[in-house]
Parts: sequence; structure tokens; C-alpha cells
Amino acid sequence: MLQESSRLSMSRIRCILRGIDLKTYIFLFILVPTCIFGIYIHGQKISYFLRPIWESPPKPFHDIPHYFHENVSMEALCELHGWRIREFPRRVYDAVLFSNEVDILTIRWKELYPYITHFVLLESNSTFTGVPKPMVFASHRDQFKFIEPRLTYGTIGGRFKKGENPFVEEALQRVALDYLLKIAGISDDDLLIMSDVDEIPSRHTINLLRWCDDIPQVLHLRLKNYLYSFEFLVDNNSWRASVHRYQTGKTRYAHYRQTDEILADAGWHCSFCFRHISEFIFKMKAYSHNDRVRFSHYLNPKRVQRVICKGADLFDMLPEEYTFKDIIGKMGPIPRSFSAVHLPSYLLENADKYKFLLPGNCLRENE
Repeated sequence: MLQESSRLSMSRIRCILRGIDLKTYIFLFILVPTCIFGIYIHGQKISYFLRPIWESPPKPFHDIPHYFHENVSMEALCELHGWRIREFPRRVYDAVLFSNEVDILTIRWKELYPYITHFVLLESNSTFTGVPKPMVFASHRDQFKFIEPRLTYGTIGGRFKKGENPFVEEALQRVALDYLLKIAGISDDDLLIMSDVDEIPSRHTINLLRWCDDIPQVLHLRLKNYLYSFEFLVDNNSWRASVHRYQTGKTRYAHYRQTDEILADAGWHCSFCFRHISEFIFKMKAYSHNDRVRFSHYLNPKRVQRVICKGADLFDMLPEEYTFKDIIGKMGPIPRSFSAVHLPSYLLENADKYKFLLPGNCLRENE
């Protein structure tokens, strides 16, 4: 009985196969596996391209026009913004979490130095992804003697939890930075700059905010968004940096949207702006979005260098936008900019030392 049933089943299969033409065979055994492989390779791109379908754009910011000219008085600048000038400027605290961005930190602190009351820096022996890292700032501290009298430096031990969401470790380090700010002596109505090391407010922006009364309690800063160097201008839409009028018990160090108010043209965000190829590879593996390294060849030094000079994406991703128009408009390499106007002054004063950050100098050093 079993043998007869088996023979019937096989005969049915043979009949079905005889009824399938060559085109169907090609579809089943070539096109279907090819499609599956394509989805595996480019699934992330497909997901990002379809983002406008499954995610709505965030609420637009209320942009505050930014007025500045070096020959206009501070009183007049405050009035142009609808604010009043103070009798004396507020104190300003600049607080950052530090990983390994020595060059960008130098440019940041040199830009802000004239108007910062106190610099606060927290460093960990772990990346957000739980990878052990050297204490880079501690080993380069001699390079920052110019701010030493105004510096509060703290360290925090990593928890090295494999597989944990990197944003958990990042949040814990930001809480530790709140504690470090209290040690540094911050008090009510002092200005606190909340931004990553590579999000650099312009000097005149901070001077404006410390001298003007009636500024918002919390104000985001719209920064020019660069990738790899000041040669590749992505857009003018970096918004995470913010300035706060400190309130004891209320102000918490954070890196997400905290208000609808944003000040236009307030500085520069230079992401992945490193001197050495090894620094690019380290950040790709270490930062909170390390899941974007989907294939090991992404970390190949020759590939990294090639991508930098092309102005393409290190993770081979589509733009993170909310409309098909913006996604399509930003697809492909970033157009080169040949302008080095209105960049941090210390960068231009030391152009030979930092030429890798200027237009026409995409080649990086190998250690």
C-alpha cells in the first residue's frame, strides 16, 4: 500500500514537472535565488528608500534668523533678534563626551576659548558598544594646556556588556556628565552647551547668547553638516546641538530634540573628520550605529580611503530622509565644495597642520 502511494506521488510530481516550461525553471532556480540574495545585500537600502511610507517627518523647527557682522555692536545684534543686551555676560560651560577626536576637539576648544568659563570633558575606557578603548584624552592632555585652568576632566569605567543596546551605555555616560557639571560649579542661568565634540558652535553664536537677555530657555543650533572634511557639505540641517540656560534640578544633559526653537547658521558639524584611516575604522566599529557595518570588507583601509575621496557613504547606505524627493536628491556622492570661507579661525590659521580637513586634501594618513 505504501509503495503504491509512493509511486502515485512520484508520478504526480513528474506530471507537474512535465507541465513546467523552461521559463518557469529559470524563474524558480535563477531569478528567485537572485532576488533573495539581492534583498540580503541591499535590504537596508530598500528599507531606507521606503522610509517615507512607514515613518512621518518630524515636526518642523521654528527657525530664528541669525544676524551677525563683526562691525555691528552687540546691543544692535541683540535688538535684531528681539532680545535685550545684559549688563554683563552669562558664564558659559562647554560639556562633551570624548572618544578619540583629538584634532576636532582642538579646533572646537580654540574656536570657543574666548567665551567659555569652564570646559567639562568626560572620558570612558569603553565605547558605547562595549569595546575597550584607551584613554585618548588623558594621553594627549599636554596638548590642551591652554584650557587646563578652566578644565574639569572626569573618567568613567565601562560596563562591557556584550550585545546590549549601545544607547544604554551612551545614556549612562550622559548622566555621569550631569554629575561632572555640578562638580565644575555650574549654577542657575549659566549657559550650557550640549553637543558632541564634532558639533562646533561658532564663536560669535556663543558670544551673542551670553550677552543677550530674553533668549529661549532651551535653543537648538542649526549647523552646517559636513562629512569627512569641510570639502563635503551635506546640508545645513544638523540640529542636535543645543544651548541651555541652566536650571538646577531640571536641566539634564541630552542629545535629542528638546524644543522647537532653533537658531539658524550657528556653526559646523564635521562628522567622521579624522586624520588617520585607523580612526575611521575605529569609529565605524565603536559608535552607537555600529550595526551599519554589515560586511567585513567595509572596514578595508583601501576601501575607506576610496570612499572618503569620492564623498560616498562608508556604510553604503541611502540618505536618512523622510520624503522621496529628499532621498533621491541626496543619492550618490556628495558634491565637492571649494569654499573655505567662514570656517573656524584656528583651522585656517593652522592650515598646514589640518590640511586634511580643507578642500582638495582627501588623502588620509596610515598609521
